[in-house]
Amino acid sequence: MQAYKLNATVDESGHLIIDEPLNIAPGKVEVIILQSEPSVETFTETQTQPQPAKPKRVVECSIPILKEWLESTEPTPSDFDPEQAKWEYLKEKHNL
Repeated sequence: MQAYKLNATVDESGHLIIDEPLNIAPGKVEVIILQSEPSVETFTETQTQPQPAKPKRVVECSIPILKEWLESTEPTPSDFDPEQAKWEYLKEKHNL
C-alpha cells in the first residue's frame, strides 16, 4: 500500500475537497483524515456536555508516578481472560 500526503478542505456540506491533482491510477482508495485544529462546532459540543465524574482507584505502590498513573487507569473487567488476549494478539501479529 502506498501512502500520499495531501492538503484538503471539508466544505460546509461535509464533502472532502482535495486541493491538488493526484497522479495515481484510478480506483478505490482508503482515506485517513487528520484534523490539524479542532473545529469551533466540535469544541463547543464537547464543552457543553458535562463529563461524568469517575471515582479514583486506590492503588498501593511505593513509586509515586506509577501510583498516579495506575490510579488514572480503568480496572480490568471481571470476565477478562489474559490467555485469550494473548492469543488474539498473536493471531493479529502473525496474520493467522
